[in-house]
Amino acid sequence: MKIISLFNNKGGVGKSTLGYHLGFALSALGKKTLMIDLDPQCNLTICGIETEDLHKIWEEEDPFIDDFEKAFRENQTILEKPRSIHFLLKPTEDGLSDFDILPPTVTLNSNLDLIPGRLSIHKYENKLAERWNGAYQGDNLSIRTITKIRELCNLYAAKNNYDFIIIDTSPSLGILNKTIISTVDGFFIPAQPDMFSLYGIRNIGSSLELWKKEFDTIYNLISSDKRSKFPQNFVQFLGFTIYKATKYSGGKNKYNLAQAHYSYVEKIPKIIEEYIKEPNRIHLTEEQLYTPIGDSSVIHSHNTYPSVAQSLNCPIWEVPEAYSKLRRDNPEILIEKEIEPINHGSYGRYRETKDKYISFAQSLLERVKDLN
Repeated sequence: MKIISLFNNKGGVGKSTLGYHLGFALSALGKKTLMIDLDPQCNLTICGIETEDLHKIWEEEDPFIDDFEKAFRENQTILEKPRSIHFLLKPTEDGLSDFDILPPTVTLNSNLDLIPGRLSIHKYENKLAERWNGAYQGDNLSIRTITKIRELCNLYAAKNNYDFIIIDTSPSLGILNKTIISTVDGFFIPAQPDMFSLYGIRNIGSSLELWKKEFDTIYNLISSDKRSKFPQNFVQFLGFTIYKATKYSGGKNKYNLAQAHYSYVEKIPKIIEEYIKEPNRIHLTEEQLYTPIGDSSVIHSHNTYPSVAQSLNCPIWEVPEAYSKLRRDNPEILIEKEIEPINHGSYGRYRETKDKYISFAQSLLERVKDLN
């Protein structure tokens, strides 16, 4: 099992949309996959779950987020239904014993599950900040707080036989993302062809270097038993991909981009080479370093397709079937969701996106297999 994260210091690059569709692509390739939403904005969750269903999950958890110990004494059946990632982290946040059973995940299809996000995850981040220094002294609760996300990944993988776990993150370089990125197996950067992505990658590279030094120090100070709770190797960079770029049919370059945009695509690998140090990308070939994951497969914007897919809680390529079913069985829902009529002639363009995401996922798999 490999734990993979998407990360960019710049927001609005389509990270959650890409992560959501990557999960479905991996599942289509026969890879049992779990997605975990650790972005406080919960965009990945909203892609996969109806808003009302998410509201019920959060509403049931509210007493536990306020006072977990008291609420759990009064209601242990809470574990029988899917729970948010903050709920799963709450006993560690409060310094309590873990529960004996793992709540089920949200099933999206036979090969793909989701652990929803929750807006209150900042409370766990606050505890990370409070306990961070304790890790240098080998404090048990501090180590547990830093490694709990990875531990949950391993527990769910053991229970459900996942091949991959995908973690979505916020654009922040704060302590929650420092913990996530430093304790997963690999991460990649979705980027747009602009100046902001260049600076975002620079920031990530500089932060990654500092984070590695901190974790190396912690590893040298704690016992081998506590060290075993962390990954064997520090996180590896899997590469970048361009996403949500505007297609320009007159572009005289291989990605059909405006020349100004293409010039940024050419600069990104050089920034990566300079700022993401070789120890964090030792398994990447020179070609992989300089080529977007999936090459041009997912580079171009899908216009309104992702927003329609999000409204229907399905990947883009399943929109025709989901839309047709609602129009036949429950047309008032289309009105409630404010989904404009979809022309039957566009169905093929929705469906053909599947091959593009499959190609992207296969390219990522080539990089992941060399992580060890």
